Amino acid sequence: MIPIPVVVCVLGGWCTIYLVDTLLKSSNTLKASYEDWLLTYGLSISPFRMRWQTALFNRQFYSWGRWKPRFLYLWFSIGMVFGIVAMFGSVVLLGKTLMQTLTQMLTEAPKAQNDRMLQVVVPGVNLPVSQLTYFFSATLISGVIHEVGHGVAAIREQVRFNGFGIFIFVVYPGAFVELFTTHLQLISPVQQLRIFCAGVWHNFVLGVASFMVLFLLPAILFPFYYTGVGALVTEVAEDSPANGPRGLFVGDLVTNLQDCPVYNVEDWNSCLGDISEKSQVGYCVSAATLQQLSFPARVYRRLDGTVECCSNNSLTDICFSYSNNLDSQLYACLPARKVIEASKVCRTNMDCQKDFVPSFCVTPSLENQTRLIRVKHPPHIDMLYVGHPMHLQYTVSLSSFVPRQNFLSIDLPVVIETFCKCLISLSGALAVINAVPCFALDGQWILNSFLEATLSSLIVEKQNRELVGFLILLAGSALLAANVALGLWMVTAR
Repeated sequence: MIPIPVVVCVLGGWCTIYLVDTLLKSSNTLKASYEDWLLTYGLSISPFRMRWQTALFNRQFYSWGRWKPRFLYLWFSIGMVFGIVAMFGSVVLLGKTLMQTLTQMLTEAPKAQNDRMLQVVVPGVNLPVSQLTYFFSATLISGVIHEVGHGVAAIREQVRFNGFGIFIFVVYPGAFVELFTTHLQLISPVQQLRIFCAGVWHNFVLGVASFMVLFLLPAILFPFYYTGVGALVTEVAEDSPANGPRGLFVGDLVTNLQDCPVYNVEDWNSCLGDISEKSQVGYCVSAATLQQLSFPARVYRRLDGTVECCSNNSLTDICFSYSNNLDSQLYACLPARKVIEASKVCRTNMDCQKDFVPSFCVTPSLENQTRLIRVKHPPHIDMLYVGHPMHLQYTVSLSSFVPRQNFLSIDLPVVIETFCKCLISLSGALAVINAVPCFALDGQWILNSFLEATLSSLIVEKQNRELVGFLILLAGSALLAANVALGLWMVTAR
């Protein structure tokens, strides 16, 4: 969750800003000079919202809008087609997401929400606080690229460009462009579509570009980092079960989880997923070794039905179960490291028969969902982890990139990867949401222009076309509102 002091500081800061703004505007002596100062710097303040607008970039926008007109015509025409398809596609996507949410609400034990097509993101709830910098930076960049698309398309269609600006709403940054409304109303519906669709089109292009950088990152960083040799540990949480003198440390290279090879972070996650889903593996121990290491212990059953045969105070011994030739289940309290080191992984006693040496496949007798995992990170001694595999996944951060030189940062590839993933998700989400035929979003103007361009011959009266558009916008707004409301409820209250 978001720390309470942070919430207090944000709310207190906005209340202070709005109070100071109100006092200065109501002062007889300072009102004129304060309003002149706001006007000079293009600032405006309202409750929980601050806006800055400038004409400093107008020349640059006009330069972009007049660069290679035929290319820009083709570029924004493609964007127009994409925007129209995205408008219909966003309705289908929101409809499927709403059905998924309703299904999960009616299910007593809903599955994880990772498989949902769209999710409401709440910082501190389903977005780690450590990633807030990436989140807000990607949000601002996605918003700027979105508005640059609108501005350049408007100049290409001979619409006057008045200025560009940035705003902050509570803590969320954004951008906007101001166009001359009269010019916008005089151009044809198709020209309007090129302008209104340019934002979602540029967000889509930004997402594709970020995906290409992410996909080509191993080749881009090849002179400085190599991949395919393991997963490099970049951070171990203080409360992680992998933290300790014989645990994992920053800079360790994980090469194996049990008998599952690890060449990159994807392999690490895949191996942990397989270990979590499958039953606990066993280890081959000869009968002589088993007799030598085991010692008498009291056997009792846990509440979940599993068996424990070691003292609760033991930090090195684990209860193992095995079957003898009579198929009876036996238990032995054994030192875990001595049993596992130099032992072959097995599932049954048949896997351990070799050189006519009597051997047994001994399996850790652990609570449900708990696993004993052997983590190899040479040249260090293997880490033996006992717990839920997902706890290991959530508390250890890794990278697939290993520096070729010691002075290179191990965090740089992780920063680039995380930022690209944020850009892909946020820019894609901005494209989808803005394409929805909903009041106050780009989808409203895309729909109105689309109806004017396609239905003017079928529905002659403009009032009737506006009524059709209003009904569609009403339905789209209700669909989006339902997704947001139920999504927030699933994230925060479920």
